[in-house]
Amino acid sequence: MNTLQAIVLAIIEGITEFLPVSSTGHMIIASSFFGIAHDDFTKLFTIVIQLGAILSVVILYFKRFFQTFDFYFKLLVAFIPAVVLGLLLSDFIDGLLENPVTVAISLLIGGIILLKVDEWFNNPNTAETSQEISYLQAFKIGLFQCIAMIPGVSRSGASIVGGMSQKLSRTTAAEFSFFLAVPTMLGATAKKCYDYYKAGFELSHDQVNMLVIGNIVAFVVALLAIKTFIGFLTKNGFKVFGYYRIIAGIILLLIHFFIHPLTII
Repeated sequence: MNTLQAIVLAIIEGITEFLPVSSTGHMIIASSFFGIAHDDFTKLFTIVIQLGAILSVVILYFKRFFQTFDFYFKLLVAFIPAVVLGLLLSDFIDGLLENPVTVAISLLIGGIILLKVDEWFNNPNTAETSQEISYLQAFKIGLFQCIAMIPGVSRSGASIVGGMSQKLSRTTAAEFSFFLAVPTMLGATAKKCYDYYKAGFELSHDQVNMLVIGNIVAFVVALLAIKTFIGFLTKNGFKVFGYYRIIAGIILLLIHFFIHPLTII
């Protein structure tokens, strides 16, 4: 991976992190098309730069994020399922990260679900703000978030759908999903860095620069993407994203099976 490729991946991350289209899935596909070696550093990069995008939430929602300790405990409750399953399934998840076909299938199935989600959960009647979510609702949303360990599912999409299943509005579910991303990606980044150094790898000067640049780019792009997404979601729902996922999934499968196999080098 070179610096230009790192910037492109960071732009993709910033745009897609808060959309229900899977940022990790898009980075895996982009890496495949660009011929980026999917080595240990690339895996580290695709996780760590998500933290830069996620920190944009803290800036944009500063007043709402720093409120009561009760809200932080709810985030912790929602975060626990990801911690447990992440530790248990770490090696399995790493294997999935090397398979673009998994991403394509996940995009397709997730797209079909997004076409129906507004019909399934169209009667929100609890928690007008993310701070009013109950502990039980938070835990259930955390369980939904775990589905996104499968590349292509979308962490934000899974947790937003989870929130809507708990009778939250699209906007409230989306905001809680954004807040939940902060501890989730802090934890994921810490574990990935620990595993990287535990395996005996060290970062070169160029790799450190790429991580810094990637986080900055993802942060700036995500700042612009969040507000746009919330406004669009409030007015239009999920169908556009559903159609996008279905089309993208079908195209990727056609390319893989009939034109050229998608492989992570």
